[in-house]
Amino acid sequence: MFDNNTDAGKRTHKLVMILVVFFIIFLGAQTLRTLGGAGGVFGIDGIDGINGSEKNSISVSGKGELVVLPDIATITFAVVEQAKTVAEAQSKATSKMNFTLDSLKALGIEERDIKTTDYNAYPRYEYFTQVCTQYSCPPSGGQTIVGYEVRQSILVKIRKIEDAPNVLATIGKAGVSDISGLNFTVDNQDEKLQEARRLAIEDAKAQAKTLAKDLGVKLGDIISFSESGDYPMLMYSTRDMIGGMGGSVESAPQLPTGENKIISNVTITYEIR
Repeated sequence: MFDNNTDAGKRTHKLVMILVVFFIIFLGAQTLRTLGGAGGVFGIDGIDGINGSEKNSISVSGKGELVVLPDIATITFAVVEQAKTVAEAQSKATSKMNFTLDSLKALGIEERDIKTTDYNAYPRYEYFTQVCTQYSCPPSGGQTIVGYEVRQSILVKIRKIEDAPNVLATIGKAGVSDISGLNFTVDNQDEKLQEARRLAIEDAKAQAKTLAKDLGVKLGDIISFSESGDYPMLMYSTRDMIGGMGGSVESAPQLPTGENKIISNVTITYEIR
């Protein structure tokens, strides 16, 4: 039909070979598609060679909860002083802070449980405006530095949780007016989270066995695992605390400690057979 020895013949021969290869590929794809429609599945490592879909699987969720009593408290407070110069403001703040810290140590608070979280010194400004009259309107006023403010913030960990009311009272008696961040929590919280996670996994496994039985399938390997919602939740109780050491009962507030609910949510995906 064509002469392979000529340039035209060579080109024609190459074109025919390309068409033959494409025709073979087309027939192969049609064959695979037909087998797939008849229920034939080909895959490696659980992946469908035709559609690229994953193996059959089920996902179950489990929840674990622990209710624990807080065993430590934390308090945040700040000493704030103002003066004409930074040095004067620092001196006033240092005196008040040292007196406050000495008072806390007298209550039994250890050095390791007292931590400075912030220290700032910055200028204070006053802004002046000019009043316009019917005859003139002076340029707008500016700002003038009238002094400086120094702030030192402290975080205190209270290991004897029953001492928290007297710690608050003692800080107040020292003249500190910026007190915030009172929290009751669990010292070994990581251990409690692990225990809640274990309960959540057991819950998920039990649900998976029940679901597999109801569906009439068998559980295979675990395909995936995810975890979320590990957090403590405060649950209020009627247990109050009144100061029992140092300070006066009159200035020590009642502090309901509540309970902490630690929750773990997990999701496990199983292969099914």
